[in-house]
Amino acid sequence: MKAIVYRDNGGPGVLRLVDRDLPAPGPGEVRVRVAVSGVNPADLQARSGLTGPQRFPEVTPHLDGAGVVDAVGEGVDRSRIGQRVWLFMAAAGRPTGTAAEFTVVPADQAVLLPDKTGFDVGAALGVPALTAHRALTVAEDGPRRLRPGALDGRVVLAAGGAGAVGHAVIQLARWAGATVISTVSGPTKARLATAAGAHHVVDYREGDPAAEIRTVAPDGVDIVAEVALGANLALDLAVLRTRGTISTYANDGGKPVELNVPRNMVLNTRLQFLVLYTAGAAARAAAAEDVAAAVRDGALPVGEEHGLPLIRFPLDRTADAHRAVEHGVVGKVLVDVTR
Repeated sequence: MKAIVYRDNGGPGVLRLVDRDLPAPGPGEVRVRVAVSGVNPADLQARSGLTGPQRFPEVTPHLDGAGVVDAVGEGVDRSRIGQRVWLFMAAAGRPTGTAAEFTVVPADQAVLLPDKTGFDVGAALGVPALTAHRALTVAEDGPRRLRPGALDGRVVLAAGGAGAVGHAVIQLARWAGATVISTVSGPTKARLATAAGAHHVVDYREGDPAAEIRTVAPDGVDIVAEVALGANLALDLAVLRTRGTISTYANDGGKPVELNVPRNMVLNTRLQFLVLYTAGAAARAAAAEDVAAAVRDGALPVGEEHGLPLIRFPLDRTADAHRAVEHGVVGKVLVDVTR
């Protein structure tokens, strides 16, 4: 099979296209013929060594993807062979990511993809959708699970609604019944956030964004899904309701976080930091189940008309796909592996 590998941490130039033997699934595992591989910032961080030194002599990158199960290991029902699936955390603690024609993952990390749902959607789920689910289910008053109606009466602020996680926050929150506000940095991103389903879009670079948000949510926002905590914390606190939650999954821009302790005490703010790796198996399993339900309902479409443009590369240009993510391309970067 063809596979992308790297043997040392570094820039995109360390990625190589090679021929490798087909991997065999072990106990509790499935082998998947990958159709599309999704690229996330986390994949770049692992490749560069930002998240720690390399643990394996050779790594195939990428956590997310979609394809068809073609073999199963001991203890896995053979009826799974032929299933269309989406994959998550394929390369987490393992050397077998989705940037290859075939990959092996634990069976519970290969989630059924409905026949009506394209592989592009499947490859765009994983990290963004599961992170969005986590951001929406950590508030003190719940909910702990998402379904239609779970967020009825709640107001969700999706910071950076044109990004992959922000896009998923908008879609999942809307599916669950929330009123969704998104902050963006300009008219192009505003169009994308609106296409994703945001009820209200606010350009945080114009006018008085806090006043504009308060016009929509006079009692304050229940949950903020935050991508740039250092830059946005003052705005978040200006619009957060008492006992509201700020769920932060990144700090884009790297601005230091300055914490106004009395202000947060008065608000009884919940500041929830999150990353999938340490969220726990139960939280990840619940998120995968709920995201799968949203997919069955058609709630997580992708493409520019749905607020998430797709930027595609062939497998042999995976390094260029990584460069596109590094340069901040707007949309979801996918690698076409097999069709």
